[in-house]
Amino acid sequence: MFTNDQRQAERTGQYGTPRLQYLQDLVTQFQNATSEESKERIVANLANFAYDPYNYSFLRQLNVLELFLDCTTEPNEKLIEFGIGGICNSCVDPANAIIIVQSGGIPLIIQCLSSPVKNTVNYALGALYYLCNPSTKKEILKPQVIGIIKEYSNAETVDSILSNLAKAFLDQHLDHS
Repeated sequence: MFTNDQRQAERTGQYGTPRLQYLQDLVTQFQNATSEESKERIVANLANFAYDPYNYSFLRQLNVLELFLDCTTEPNEKLIEFGIGGICNSCVDPANAIIIVQSGGIPLIIQCLSSPVKNTVNYALGALYYLCNPSTKKEILKPQVIGIIKEYSNAETVDSILSNLAKAFLDQHLDHS
């Protein structure tokens, strides 16, 4: 459910932690975490906040989008999954999309298409769906990328969700003339 200022005030209560402070605390915990399990839990938590437009400005202010992108370069598949999940959840917002693209996110997202983790691939495809526009098409719609997405679109017996997502991408972003 999406939040607004009134709903957030009701949920936080008089003694609760304001959202910006809570998210800042999560970022600090991530930066100080020494175990992979703690980092995974924190990034998963941040990714869950990334779907709600109420949090977008906070995520930008705290550089969480860049943190998500950094997670996609880790050897830990869970960090990659949760990082790309956060990108997918937040990239529908134009201001977030600009930051993701300007931070070199498109090649990192494309790299996630080759992940052995199904959720990572789904999140990457979803993110590319929303990020593909006239200014990014040249970088996203490369023959190699389209080839991978076409393979996924033909895999309906293996994974119908991924196949349908790939078909939606192709229908939306490829010229069929």
